[in-house]
Amino acid sequence: MPKLAENYEKLPREIRRRIVRMVFRSQTSHIGSALSVVDILTVLYFKILSIDPKNPQAEDRDRFILSKGHSCAALYATLALRGFFSEEILESYCQDDGRLPGHATMHCVPGVEVSTGSLGHGLAIGSGMAIAAKRANQKYRVFALLSDGECDEGSVWEAAMFAGHHKLDNLTAVIDRNRIQAFGSTDQVLDLEPLADKWTAFGWAVRKIDGHDYVQIEETLADVPFEPKKPSAIIAQTIKGKGVSFMENKLAWHYKSPNAEQLAQALAELGDIE
Repeated sequence: MPKLAENYEKLPREIRRRIVRMVFRSQTSHIGSALSVVDILTVLYFKILSIDPKNPQAEDRDRFILSKGHSCAALYATLALRGFFSEEILESYCQDDGRLPGHATMHCVPGVEVSTGSLGHGLAIGSGMAIAAKRANQKYRVFALLSDGECDEGSVWEAAMFAGHHKLDNLTAVIDRNRIQAFGSTDQVLDLEPLADKWTAFGWAVRKIDGHDYVQIEETLADVPFEPKKPSAIIAQTIKGKGVSFMENKLAWHYKSPNAEQLAQALAELGDIE
């Protein structure tokens, strides 16, 4: 596995370049949502998760759930760079007869634990995995990455209550706090604040971080569980469309796909040399 400190400038750029190419090729949506989680996924897959690309179904592997399944371009690109499957498969993203659907889908490629995209379900699935590990005396950990807009869903809080009640300290939720959801800012659509206090009230240990500072991300993830007998929640402050100037903090890029000129500009900003 590459040493993250030596490769961090390269890996996120490589993942983001692949994302913009994938979305351009398929002319699909959710590029902004994918770009905001790249740094979190980079740290998870290249530093934190106990996984083996050569044995993706190992019983003792850590489980990762991309609850915000619409940002799966980021997950697919990360899995490919981590060695779970050939990078050539990325070219089939959202293509007819391709192997990579537009929401995270299991059994299409190795490394995708569950099918997601119907928002609000990932944390419940993760809670089930975590309590199963506890009851079977298994040591694997479960990480679920949620969007902040997803926290509008009541099922998120039902799962949060369940996890707190059962003291699932082998479960970590990371909330991608980019403050933009499908129809506007999260403050306008349905104000989530005080978000940290809500998680605390449901029995979780909570920390806030910069979701683009890999040192903070790594140190925080390496420290879970934050408290014994409590699940951990990380509120990661991020920028939707991170890495591409004209996409950053723009609601339109929840839906738009780049044209050829925009692709060239995005790749130039990301340091593409091809």
